[in-house]
Amino acid sequence: MTRRYAAFLFDMDGTLINSIPSAVRAWTAWARRHGIDVAELMAVMHGVRAIETIRRFAPPGVDPQAEFEALLQAEIDDVADVVAIDGAAAFLASLPPERWAIVTSAPLTLAEVRLRAAGVAPPAVMVTADDVARGKPAPDCFLLAAERLGVSPRDCLIWEDAPAGIAAGEAAGADVMVVTATHHATLATPHGSVVDYAALSVEVADDGRLAVRAT
Repeated sequence: MTRRYAAFLFDMDGTLINSIPSAVRAWTAWARRHGIDVAELMAVMHGVRAIETIRRFAPPGVDPQAEFEALLQAEIDDVADVVAIDGAAAFLASLPPERWAIVTSAPLTLAEVRLRAAGVAPPAVMVTADDVARGKPAPDCFLLAAERLGVSPRDCLIWEDAPAGIAAGEAAGADVMVVTATHHATLATPHGSVVDYAALSVEVADDGRLAVRAT
């Protein structure tokens, strides 16, 4: 890529870390407990705030908030196989700390536990499900992260893996890079894509702007 950016905004699950097995276990158990089609749920839950998915699928009479809290605890308790995407930790460590943020649909408590399990140091700016009223695919989370970094969202490169997050990045007016490390099928996208960060490096200009380079 030739363009330089004021900041990078990273989704977390599937983009910086692989927490898919943990999430699948928790959500499969939840779906089966309520007689919900697992495949239908899995097709749309990635990248979306849990509470919104629960409200969409929960049967009548179920308390969405209570279900969310129980599901959240199940995910917090199940992080033994959460790992960083190849090269992600080193790539993040090469970035100026004031030039990047994590923007995740996970609540802060779960985000912190998963990052710690994967050995990824959290940034100074992290926007989570707790910070916005509308989750992805709405652009609110990315707009807030750009604001907290003091940059324009149109001057950011957003790193994403899921359709909801990609749509949120587009709605924010940013460029998007798709990370495919956890994909099991080809995702049709007009955006650039990388499998992981192992063959990438960052070039930091004198003014602090960032460019992605292949090593």
